[in-house]
Amino acid sequence: MNAHRYTIQAPGKLFIAGEYAITAPNQPSIVAAIDRYLSVDIQSSKLNRIDFPQLGLTDINWRFDSEKFKLSVHDDRLHFFASVMKTIYQYKGGDTPAHIFVTSDLDHDDGKKYGLGSSAAFVVALTEALLHCGDKQSVDKLTVFKLASIAHFKAQGNGSCADIAASVYGGLVYYRSFDFDFLTDALSNNVPVKDLVQMDWPHLQIEPLTVPTSLYFMVGWTKEEAQTKPFIERFQQLKETDFASYQYFLVETDTIVETLRESFKDNNQTGVLEGIRANRHLLRALQEKIDVPIETEILTTLIDSAKSGAFKTSGAGGGDCGIGFVSDKVAVKQVKEAWLEHGIEYLDLNISPFGVTVN
Repeated sequence: MNAHRYTIQAPGKLFIAGEYAITAPNQPSIVAAIDRYLSVDIQSSKLNRIDFPQLGLTDINWRFDSEKFKLSVHDDRLHFFASVMKTIYQYKGGDTPAHIFVTSDLDHDDGKKYGLGSSAAFVVALTEALLHCGDKQSVDKLTVFKLASIAHFKAQGNGSCADIAASVYGGLVYYRSFDFDFLTDALSNNVPVKDLVQMDWPHLQIEPLTVPTSLYFMVGWTKEEAQTKPFIERFQQLKETDFASYQYFLVETDTIVETLRESFKDNNQTGVLEGIRANRHLLRALQEKIDVPIETEILTTLIDSAKSGAFKTSGAGGGDCGIGFVSDKVAVKQVKEAWLEHGIEYLDLNISPFGVTVN
């Protein structure tokens, strides 16, 4: 391998438990890295260039002019790219001249999204790529997580960063959200990036988990795209309109996720299945409160047609995927057949054993 050329892969993600509540600080979730990847090929180059042909973005140049980042084209799809470039520039104290080529298998061939967290995977892969290219800097996973979270926050203005944790660490991850106000205040006060990543982030917890060996992970795709942003906005409005219900949901989710965490740690198959069902029922109650279809008709069919195991929506719901676990190969076959009968596509996805990697 050329010393100045690297291929970085970052996995996608699927939520296992803790959706919606994870948008509040100090809330737990369980999220899985998935064995579909976004790849960034990076090579030291005097000509700063990015190509992402799957998005129709090719031969795009950038430069830093008196520390201001400038692109040769204006395209809203490049705002995550710009945010990572600026964040790593501030962290390394200088530019990383490079040719960057991006490919992804996180979305369907026709461009439809599965809901596997492509923007987070891109931010993580690009962060790791820029750290390795040029003035190579080896950093630990927590630093990569913090740098990617800073860039993601700058680009989006919010987010739980659970998808970033999954993409960085890989496997099955217990993630407790940090104090978002801490990061927002630090950024607004221009705390240097290098200082910010060295600070303790209040409440942040990231812990690897393992799936009980007796369980099989399954994913079904509804072929409908979720509308995450408006659903999350409706949930956040609940905090203002019915704080008691909002707080009840957070407390109940915390209890379910913490119990589920212990079940994964104890290799407790029954506990895992019960936890998945409990989170499903809590999310169904939430959708009545905020009047959005978290569990659409097709997602209900996906869940209820699986007569074995335990299934639920993954992520914001309203489309995308349902996930769950069954306890034997006969059940896997039965679920696949039931989904096929109802027009639900079984996705041959597994939990990725590793997070972002450099080759």
